[in-house]
Amino acid sequence: MTAQLWCFGESGNAYKAALTMELAGYDWTPVYVDFFNGEARGSAFRALNPMGEVPVLRDGDLILSQSGVIQLHIAERTGRFLGSDRNETLRWLMFDNHKLSGQAGPARFLLNFLPADKRPTGAAEYLQGRLKAAYKVLDDHLSTRDWVADSTPTIADFACCGYLFYPEPFGFDRKDWPHIDRWLDAISALPGWKHPYDLMPGNPSDRAPKEDQ
Repeated sequence: MTAQLWCFGESGNAYKAALTMELAGYDWTPVYVDFFNGEARGSAFRALNPMGEVPVLRDGDLILSQSGVIQLHIAERTGRFLGSDRNETLRWLMFDNHKLSGQAGPARFLLNFLPADKRPTGAAEYLQGRLKAAYKVLDDHLSTRDWVADSTPTIADFACCGYLFYPEPFGFDRKDWPHIDRWLDAISALPGWKHPYDLMPGNPSDRAPKEDQ
């Protein structure tokens, strides 16, 4: 049975799950969530995931939410991308969730999908400052290795890159981080890799801040 992933193209967290399934050769199909028109807050979606967030995976009778949980499920089901040291893979998965994507997602949303007059004063700048510290940790780590948690790609790589392929500006410039830049090139060279806007449904051209329209 084909697994279903509730997602939308602008979601970096959903991209982590979608990319893991795509690279693992998992049988899956996307289900579009109209996040920007409130679908994730509606009763139908809340019945699927009371947290009101994407991604959500339905795999047979199993329903999972949270990108890291879905990635771990796929790695264990396929025997791919878990790495030789589970704890090291999970360590970097948690680093991404708390330090990298946990800051990048809100910063990108504030600066690209919310009108300027609705942005909390100083919030984006605060997040960008914390992101620079996280980028430095990752860039330094990658200065002596090809992949984040092992000598081959793992779900930790697919988590940490979750927001870094998006074109919208939020304070990340690849040229400032040469080891991250090389690593992103290596990820995009993996067989089956797709950009988030090619992998998941959505229309990012409709999401510009109102003052720019």
